[in-house]
Amino acid sequence: MVDYIIVWQKDKAKVRNDKVIPNEECVPKHKLLVMDMQFNITKRWCKKSEPRVHVWKFKEEKTCEEYQSMINDKVAEVEWKYLDVNEHWQQMKNMMETAQVTCGLSKGPCRHKETWWWNEEVAEAVREKKKKCGSWKKEKSTEAWKECRVNKMQRRLFP
Repeated sequence: MVDYIIVWQKDKAKVRNDKVIPNEECVPKHKLLVMDMQFNITKRWCKKSEPRVHVWKFKEEKTCEEYQSMINDKVAEVEWKYLDVNEHWQQMKNMMETAQVTCGLSKGPCRHKETWWWNEEVAEAVREKKKKCGSWKKEKSTEAWKECRVNKMQRRLFP
């Protein structure tokens, strides 16, 4: 009698050794079949996000004025003519750090996706669709089903 061990096609390369152990019957007419496989355990890396400057705070007039005054102070105290490239770069980096101090930094990745298309009209359409389709699910009538389908088609067509 021949016994089999089924292995996925992608895992065939991981099979290292297979053999039948003689004189070892696990069930009548069947021999014990042993196989060695090697699996590599991969560590899942989570994406680390860099903190970002809250640039949207520049829309506030107070923040914008505070940032401009801090930048003007820093520009006034540096003599730009006598700086070499590395010192010039360092001064520009210090000015960017001013934005971090003025506006603040985020703590991590964005936790919500931007929904620029969502407005009150879309919200009303979704509420109406849920209401009509919910009534169809409760009643199970053909009229409610038709009303739900018509509502769905109308909502797909609205601008």
